[in-house]
Amino acid sequence: MKMARGAEWGHNGRGKWCSYKRTTLAICSINIVVALYVLHSLYTSLYIYSFNDSQNVVKYTPDQIRKMEESVEIRKASEPIELIKLVKEIEKEFLNEERTLELPKHLKQMILDEIIEKLRGLTSDAGASEQREAVESWRMEKLKEAKQLTLGIILNSTVSQGEAGMLARALESDWSRLSEDIGLWIPVDVDVEEHDDKPEGEAEFDEEILAGRQPPPECHAELHTDYDGAAVRWGLTHHKESAYDCCQACLDHARNAKPDQKKCNIWVYCPSEMGCHSPDIYEHKHMECWLKSAENPRLNFKDNYPESYRDSHPNAPVKVPWVSGVVSA
Repeated sequence: MKMARGAEWGHNGRGKWCSYKRTTLAICSINIVVALYVLHSLYTSLYIYSFNDSQNVVKYTPDQIRKMEESVEIRKASEPIELIKLVKEIEKEFLNEERTLELPKHLKQMILDEIIEKLRGLTSDAGASEQREAVESWRMEKLKEAKQLTLGIILNSTVSQGEAGMLARALESDWSRLSEDIGLWIPVDVDVEEHDDKPEGEAEFDEEILAGRQPPPECHAELHTDYDGAAVRWGLTHHKESAYDCCQACLDHARNAKPDQKKCNIWVYCPSEMGCHSPDIYEHKHMECWLKSAENPRLNFKDNYPESYRDSHPNAPVKVPWVSGVVSA
């Protein structure tokens, strides 16, 4: 009985082992067939791609190659070299302008204050050329001072050593831009000869019409009038095309002023091409626009200069040349 069971177990076990072996062999065979198929497909596609590439290659004759080389040489010779150089120089200038350092506000204010102080030292009859020479003299002195500071030379200066390099660059290479930023403008001297061709006995004609756009009612424009007040914009370096523009500048200043700043409520404009008289030391030019501030505006002069004033100021005209107005601050 035991032998019969052993024979039966051996027969059944061997049968199962043979079944597992056949299954594994079948799976392996399928995998091999799939792998061979994939390899065959890849090889075929590569062969076709390389065959197509070989068919698309264009072969040039020596004569064609020579002509192409000649064409390249002709194109190089016809390049606008000077124009290309000019464009590169312009690009370089733009890049330099973009790299221009912006001076801090306190440095700009310091420069403006020192220039105004320099101009105050001039005589009352100093013209525009003398003013320009004074400003240029100040610029060269300040530039020398800034360069010495950058070299570590200790000076009694209002400029810190850390800001000296920035100031030197602005005074040397960016002076025109800096002048515009701080509002520095000195007019060109123009010799004007006035001809008195009025017929004898003809009454004096007073020009009562302002040039340009007429100021609106809120400007309260008054001809032959000069109001006093603390200057919030220095007229020597602040010029406008017309009285309208000057009044508008005052309104804009008042609207944009910060809470701790004085607001413009007085504008004073010089409409005369001959300039405008004033008792100070400056030569006041056409289109000067002074922006002032005062809690209780008061007149300096109105209509005509008094006889007593003209006795002490022989160059003063009869009529006050300024036009001004008081606006709501």
